[in-house]
Amino acid sequence: MIQTIAFYLFATLVIASGALTVFARNPVHSVLWLILAFFNAAGLMILLGAEFIAMLLIIVYVGAVAVLFLFVVMMLDVDFAELRAGFVRYLPLGALLAIVLAVEIVFAIGAWSAGAINMGARIAPVASDVSNTQAIGQLLYTRYIFLFEAAGIILLVAMVGAIVLTHRKRGGVKPQDIGHQVRRRPEDATRLTRPESGQGVEL
Repeated sequence: MIQTIAFYLFATLVIASGALTVFARNPVHSVLWLILAFFNAAGLMILLGAEFIAMLLIIVYVGAVAVLFLFVVMMLDVDFAELRAGFVRYLPLGALLAIVLAVEIVFAIGAWSAGAINMGARIAPVASDVSNTQAIGQLLYTRYIFLFEAAGIILLVAMVGAIVLTHRKRGGVKPQDIGHQVRRRPEDATRLTRPESGQGVEL
């Protein structure tokens, strides 16, 4: 019973936070709703017995959200002075969300202790005495080895294609001369000046 309640709770919160991520006007709020969606998706993965994927969601995706946050700030020039002005006003709501996240984590652990929903055995049956991480490794390098290698080749082709498109000749864009940059000497790149006090620097 607790597994069903936990599933509907996490699924509802994932959908709601995903929708708020899209419809939020403030990019910072959008990122925070995205973090909430990742946390609840990790709870769903724990219920399904995929603790490895849940760990990846928290470590990789939530960790990468910090980088996304920096890009949003740099590109959109978010006014943090205005955001800090309302910090005290939104402090109770932030504390409430933090408490809800903590309760969800405890709830997910309790649901996992009661017994996970073993759907993985229907999709890719593995031995029950191995861990989730070991089972993923066994499936990737045995049953799905060709698909795994094909995915690696596709990613390699995509990376090479992005590099080729970046370094193609375009009108009005000065190409990068790596050999010239490597041959550049420190004395040619910098100039030491000793201006007198109060006279400034000549550019």
